Amino acid sequence: MPPVVLALRRLPNPRLTGLGAGLFASATMLLIGALDWLLFDGSAIVYGVLFLPLSALTALWVRGADLVTAPISVPIAFTVGVVPISGGIGGIGGQIMAVVTALAVNAGWLYGGTLIAGLITIVRKVTLMIRRRSDRRADERAGAGRTGQAQRRPGVRR
Repeated sequence: MPPVVLALRRLPNPRLTGLGAGLFASATMLLIGALDWLLFDGSAIVYGVLFLPLSALTALWVRGADLVTAPISVPIAFTVGVVPISGGIGGIGGQIMAVVTALAVNAGWLYGGTLIAGLITIVRKVTLMIRRRSDRRADERAGAGRTGQAQRRPGVRR
């Protein structure tokens, strides 16, 4: 096998629930936003560049049953993390306006990360559907070879 494939197989492969993936992404983006504010004075480029791999990880680590939550939780996490770097002053109204402005200015990063999560989710869902179909066909072929035993009915899961 190529060394890249071996390196990728050594990476952790957790399976998070939809809520867990959202909390993971939100907490990580909040941490990234705070560190960006402390180290880089709230650089939108640093924040956006770090958001893209987090979007991919969130889409890769969510369970197969909760795949639809990844493209939804990623923009929420972006919004949570942009609060420290938005630079709002003047109370809650000023902070909200600063967050809305930061979201508008950084919409490219937001759309890019959401697109990455969506594409990974689509690919994972299609491969999951193909795998299930091939498993079902293999079960049907194995069931056809049995004699005297109850056959599986199509569409009924056991």
